[in-house]
Amino acid sequence: MLDPARIAELLRPFLGDTPVSAELAPQLQTYLELLLRWNTRINLTAVRAPEQIVTRHFGESLFAARLLRDAGAFTSGGDARPILADVGSGAGFPGLPIKLLAPHIRLTLIESQNKKATFLREVVRALGVKDAEVHCGRAETWKHTANVVTTRAVEKFATILPIAARLVVPHGRLCLLAGASQVEAVSQVLGARWNLSAPVPMPLSESRVVLMGVRAPVVAT
Repeated sequence: MLDPARIAELLRPFLGDTPVSAELAPQLQTYLELLLRWNTRINLTAVRAPEQIVTRHFGESLFAARLLRDAGAFTSGGDARPILADVGSGAGFPGLPIKLLAPHIRLTLIESQNKKATFLREVVRALGVKDAEVHCGRAETWKHTANVVTTRAVEKFATILPIAARLVVPHGRLCLLAGASQVEAVSQVLGARWNLSAPVPMPLSESRVVLMGVRAPVVAT
């Protein structure tokens, strides 16, 4: 099993000048242990090697967290704390690592498969994560909105994307972890009401990117 020091080393390309805190590395170690254990019973990830799980899942999620933080997505006016909804959360990526890096946000992990939702609840419990809940159901049944909505490239991407987009508040952000080949399709699906930033290449990847968009408010006519 990887120790916290090795995990921190593997994550360095994704976090830049942001150090892996003394609290974060052991949390990720516990998360990794749970993921490996549960993955023998239910299919949480096709990636089996611990170091690849750290870079592909934890690293990419934390890279997205860093971009969102630097864009001001985790700040809000008044006493309200930003809400992040992770659609099709699966094994918790990218939502849970983002929450670990920005613990003040409120998090909802949306996962329709009951076994995966049970795993997510166990991770939240084991890590002692506050202000995090699991919605076991389809995204359409979550009757709320969020300041930030995240999702990774999933099956039926063109179907999931507009559903995720509808959960974003005006001026809120949609953050997609996707393949570079999907960028044009994202622009076509979202349309003119979204201001999309240029895709940012993932560290250690030739084909994966982070794509963020800001939802424009609906102008009354």
